[in-house]
Amino acid sequence: MRLDTTYTVSTPEGIELQLSPAGPVPRTLAWLTDLAIRGSILLFVVIIMAFMGNLGLGVSMILAFLLEWFYPVWFELRHGGQTPGKKLLQIYVAHVDASPVSPAASLVRNLLRVVDFLPLAYGFGLASTLMTRRFQRLGDLAANTVVLHRQQPPSLTRTLEDPPQRPAAALTLSEQQAIILFAQRQQLLTTERQQELAALCGPLVQQQADAAGFIRGIASWLVGHKSSGDDIKHKATALRRQR
Repeated sequence: MRLDTTYTVSTPEGIELQLSPAGPVPRTLAWLTDLAIRGSILLFVVIIMAFMGNLGLGVSMILAFLLEWFYPVWFELRHGGQTPGKKLLQIYVAHVDASPVSPAASLVRNLLRVVDFLPLAYGFGLASTLMTRRFQRLGDLAANTVVLHRQQPPSLTRTLEDPPQRPAAALTLSEQQAIILFAQRQQLLTTERQQELAALCGPLVQQQADAAGFIRGIASWLVGHKSSGDDIKHKATALRRQR
């Protein structure tokens, strides 16, 4: 059973990338931000063009058309798949394999928003994002694109500050390494996600109110309290020698 929505792709250079698709909430907030920007621009122009009669009305209608259909395309192609709203929410459009979005794909996904909007307020689009593994609306499926979170390079936590906890059962070397790595990555996980992963340890965390904290405590015990800055590889070598 999948615990998250991330997926991995391999680049031609042999590098594996872990990608995190953006769900309906950040995408909706980004769309509302862009809608406010487009509306502000259009309102400003309409006020200016109101003094120009029919010519001003025609210019305003052309601008409204361009803003509605080509505003996202222009930004996605010129700014790394990000409109101002997407940049604010730290998400971006790319192909499913993480390659930059192409002009054809950007056009397709944005022109098909008229279908996603049906029957009312992006009903089809919302249903599609909730039913697909990568939160793709109909336009994304047609264009083979996905909206991803722009992740910062991770920095592992090297200091384990939880009180050491001696495990009740003997642990294998791979189990010890997994527990230490879990504790080092605590800043990259939400509290709920930590508890979810810690619960997978089964009997090791039974009757523990804070399963994640208990697992981090075992990590502190494994590496030695106050000396937890040692490299994982160094600790693993020491554990092999002890065995």
